[in-house]
Amino acid sequence: MEQAAVEKVVIVGSGIAGLTAAIYASRANLHPLVVEGYEPGGQLTLTSEVENYPGFPEGIGGIDLVGNMRQQAERFGARFVMADVESCDLQQRPFRLQTSDGQTLYTHTLIVASGARARMLGLPAEERYLGRGLSTCATCDGAFFKDKAVIVVGGGDSAMEESTFLTRYASKVYVVHRSEHFRASKIMLERARSKPNLEFILNTRVVDILGDGQKVAAAVLEDVRTGQRREFPIDGIFLAIGHIPNVEWLGGQVRLDPYGYIVAGPGSTETNIPGVFAAGDVADRLYQQAVTAAGTGCMAALDAEEYLTEHGLG
Repeated sequence: MEQAAVEKVVIVGSGIAGLTAAIYASRANLHPLVVEGYEPGGQLTLTSEVENYPGFPEGIGGIDLVGNMRQQAERFGARFVMADVESCDLQQRPFRLQTSDGQTLYTHTLIVASGARARMLGLPAEERYLGRGLSTCATCDGAFFKDKAVIVVGGGDSAMEESTFLTRYASKVYVVHRSEHFRASKIMLERARSKPNLEFILNTRVVDILGDGQKVAAAVLEDVRTGQRREFPIDGIFLAIGHIPNVEWLGGQVRLDPYGYIVAGPGSTETNIPGVFAAGDVADRLYQQAVTAAGTGCMAALDAEEYLTEHGLG
């Protein structure tokens, strides 16, 4: 059987990093193919208003920003496939990708921009109440809880940032943390502590979420020292316990750090496999901002272009 055509660049992911890579690769006449997934646009599409992306003094909707970037990439010749990559073989050349719609793709270079997803507690009720009082994004959903009481679960910088943000809207913010020690930086912790409508509930974890099936009504809290449980009436619950990089489809072929993020560089986006590059949240544990994702997306495209040129594949 004749092998399918070999792409110069395949980009996995259609968030800010993947779309920026697509724009730069397209302008370099590399005709990239973007495997965008069944939920295109990444986490930014969950954000109603983006106020910190340069060039938009009045802010811009997350969906609008992603949509504009996609149009820009298409204008320069990027192509899009709505599917997920289920597996890949990065030991052979060209690389081989297997997609969820049954396609087998071959490519000389691969840009991994598959992002990260919010970490959940693992409770059965989470699926039922996600979007019905349970959220993983304060900046997306905080305004819906004006003058209401909410819980933020977590003890790191993201939990402090989310809880501090929510004090603008909520009448009361409770930070529930399973320890009395925090991973958060001192400045972030002190900023949260300075808010008069914020209270810490320590040595405690959320073990269940209660409601009428349509909206959250309470959390079941457990004291980790005594095991004692209590129902805690609440209007909303925000999870801020980190993210999980979307790397399962790579099958362990790319080197990861102890937190599961792709290791790239130094000084480049190339991974331990020559010709495979990483951009955005899938390789960024610290910043996870739209603007940094765009920067690494640009870098990955330029690195891929250089790789193709050096190997006579451009």
